[in-house]
Amino acid sequence: MLAGLAVLAFIVLEFFAIRFSWKAITSTRTSQGAVGWVVFLIAAPYLGVPLYLFLGHHKFNNYLIARRDSEQVIDSLRDFANANAPETETVIPVEPFERIAELPAVRGNSMQLLIDGEQTFEALFAAIDAAQTYVLVQFYIINDDGQGRALRERLIAAANRGVSVRLMFDAVGSAKLKAGFLDPLREAGVEMADPEQARGPKNRYQLNFRNHRKTVIVDGTIGFTGGFNVGDEYMGLNPKFGDDWRDTHAVLRGPIISQLQLIFAEDWHWATEQNIVQGLEWEAPYAPENMTGMIMPTGPGDDMETGALFFFSAIVAAKQRLWIASPYFVPDTDVLTALKHAALRGVDVRILVPEVIDHTIPWLAAFAYFDEIRAAGVEVWRYDSGFMHQKVVLVDDGLAAIGTTNMDNRSFRLNFEAMALFFDSRAAEATAQMLEADFARSFRLEKNLAEQPAKVRYGAPIARLFSPVL
Repeated sequence: MLAGLAVLAFIVLEFFAIRFSWKAITSTRTSQGAVGWVVFLIAAPYLGVPLYLFLGHHKFNNYLIARRDSEQVIDSLRDFANANAPETETVIPVEPFERIAELPAVRGNSMQLLIDGEQTFEALFAAIDAAQTYVLVQFYIINDDGQGRALRERLIAAANRGVSVRLMFDAVGSAKLKAGFLDPLREAGVEMADPEQARGPKNRYQLNFRNHRKTVIVDGTIGFTGGFNVGDEYMGLNPKFGDDWRDTHAVLRGPIISQLQLIFAEDWHWATEQNIVQGLEWEAPYAPENMTGMIMPTGPGDDMETGALFFFSAIVAAKQRLWIASPYFVPDTDVLTALKHAALRGVDVRILVPEVIDHTIPWLAAFAYFDEIRAAGVEVWRYDSGFMHQKVVLVDDGLAAIGTTNMDNRSFRLNFEAMALFFDSRAAEATAQMLEADFARSFRLEKNLAEQPAKVRYGAPIARLFSPVL
């Protein structure tokens, strides 16, 4: 009897192994990846089939996009683009980025950099405290600690004075949040897209897909995005990382807020099936700085691999300077080749990564790429004054991007991300000054992999094997 059940179970597993193998052959991005999955699935179905369910997908089917789901929104976007079109031509062409984002570059914006936890949370909390009609909040991680409770208190206070408050957080990033933290928010009337109740990845064997966006919008007139989540470590209070948690957030004003708000509405629509577009303010006043900007949303719900295409487009646009700060460096082949080609063209290419470890496998995997890019002339800088978590891209004197997208395969094709792009020399200059200060607190990598300690020499090639999901 038991033998018969075992044979039946093996036949069922082999059926799914063959089915998933065909899916891997037809959908995996590289032939090497397809071969790897096929061999693994057929040779070890007991391991391969369960792992493929969680890790074998790179597209999030049926993700409902609010702007594609409503003709009225599409028409409004067209009118929005015409009404807010840039008045002058930008140094860096906007067209590739517009096509990737399916959103237009618009004039009338401003951007202010926030470079530490004190600046960021002071500005965030002040904006929430000043809210008059609504607050939209989304973070990958919210911790039940001092900083998390400070956010909760402000959201409850806003709701108590009649402000509409909506809150989203990721099921994986905020997995430790319990009812004791969330119940007071519900009792105050805060609406939540609770991952425990949402119809998102948590319920579809797709935990590998994560919403990594970090957004706060107040009254449709001021917005925030960047690298900061909500937790004490982002204030430099975790001894593991020291008292210097280096991150970057940005305060946004102008029509770009409407785009950031639209992305929030899309995510809310997916999680709750509620369309909140009609209840929001879509006429943000122009900022006097009049910068041309746009939001670049990317994720596995898109038809194209938009995350990788964003980086590729930024790299090929560079003529003099390309500076990228990212806590993780696990690029795909196309982006890796583009980086090397940019350096070979004479572009000043610098990659700023942390020396301090937060996640060991991606930290090790990065070393497997450093020799290759350094040989082409790319400079690798390692921030060692604390942990560096910012996601920043600077191209020449014409493009600065701040947001949530890391330079790794996870951000390229597995996470939902967002970057704020500014095609403006003033934004580029402010970003350059910020990064120059970071380089001054970093050291340039000079050692090859063969000269690294044993754990790096042997760990990096092994960690690189996991690069498709890092």
